[in-house]
Amino acid sequence: METRPRETKISRRSWLLAGLTAPLFSARAADSMKVLYDGDNLHVAAPSLHFLNGQPLERLKYGDVVAYVAQLELLNESRTAVVRPQKGRFVVSYALWEEKFSVTQLGNTPGGAVRTVEGLSLAAAETWCFDNLLMSTLGLEPNLYYWLRLELRTGTARDFTDETRIGISIHDLIDLLGRKNTEITHWGPLETRVRLADLPRLAGRGSRNG
Repeated sequence: METRPRETKISRRSWLLAGLTAPLFSARAADSMKVLYDGDNLHVAAPSLHFLNGQPLERLKYGDVVAYVAQLELLNESRTAVVRPQKGRFVVSYALWEEKFSVTQLGNTPGGAVRTVEGLSLAAAETWCFDNLLMSTLGLEPNLYYWLRLELRTGTARDFTDETRIGISIHDLIDLLGRKNTEITHWGPLETRVRLADLPRLAGRGSRNG
């Protein structure tokens, strides 16, 4: 039976404390996170994790932008050490009259360019974020087992202070996020055990990394 990801709202202070004191979460059902491999990168999908809902969706429909931070981590088989971390940052806005979403991805993109896509449905916007959250497999042993963990939360001004390029002024974004005393919304974690040699390949792609 599939376990749905939990959604909680915590204060910024509690979020920081939780990162220092919380034990590892138990693994969620493997089918709650899908993993594909293209020979260079791991691609994830989370069909049961929906983040354009609740308070963030209400904010979007009132004309706010909402920032999201995704944390993808590859752990060793015993889950005692992080082998490789990957962070994704996305800024979402909503066009009320068209009832469509726009998403801007910041940092860690091919060539380091800011990427923006517009005119998306709710489901397509969520899917686009996950499709563009990639983890390089360079140097990883294809026959070892790892654990892949995914967590997502709404972002704060601090998450974007080092960003210099964005579709809207980054200073305006930081100011906007900093003014709002909005609770952080957190989804996950989702975890699944993986071995590169066993992962399904994306169509048309072969192994180029072992």
